[in-house]
Amino acid sequence: MEGLEWLVYFRQAVLADEIWKIVLHWEEFPKARIGKQIVHSVDSIGANIAEGCGRYNFQDNRRFVRIERGSLNETRHWLRRAYKPNLLTDDEVNRLKPIIDELSPKLNAYLNSIGNISGKNSDN
Repeated sequence: MEGLEWLVYFRQAVLADEIWKIVLHWEEFPKARIGKQIVHSVDSIGANIAEGCGRYNFQDNRRFVRIERGSLNETRHWLRRAYKPNLLTDDEVNRLKPIIDELSPKLNAYLNSIGNISGKNSDN
């Protein structure tokens, strides 16, 4: 991994670590119901980056980046669900939101860069 791909992976890991720390302190029912979903969706972002990079195929990599975007949207959904019953504090939201807001355009830029690389290589 390098460049934009590494930046997206690194920022996702920061987000995942923050979410893990928060969820670990929840009571059992919300942890089992909402916490597992959030952790699964945010970890899925990094897992799909790694899997897409390992395919060495631009089409597969682009497909996995699209899945990553879906996982990021799912993470947003579960964080909203956690905020309503006060599982997340305003301070926690203020820590997570900038990372999420940064990841979305970075994922799109990464997806576009894969397309550009793919187009250049297909001419060779």
